[in-house]
Amino acid sequence: MNTSDVITLGQEALIVTALIAGPLLLAILIVGVLVGIVQAATSVQEMTLSFIPKLIALVLLLFLIGNWQITILVDHFQSLIMNITFYLQ
Repeated sequence: MNTSDVITLGQEALIVTALIAGPLLLAILIVGVLVGIVQAATSVQEMTLSFIPKLIALVLLLFLIGNWQITILVDHFQSLIMNITFYLQ
């Protein structure tokens, strides 16, 4: 295993991480901004008002794209296992 193989594995791991975490973080960001705008407009500064909608959005999004996320993870893991002999040379 040389340096380019390690860099390639790291890049693939970062891409898989971004694919899995990106949609969830983006949804939480959007919901957080919308709740923040509503809180600023109404002058209601309650911590649970920002937490609960984010949690609901996260759970709904996991139900919607969770299968796709698991597929991405399994495919990446299978790729690593299939190429393990290549990486060990």
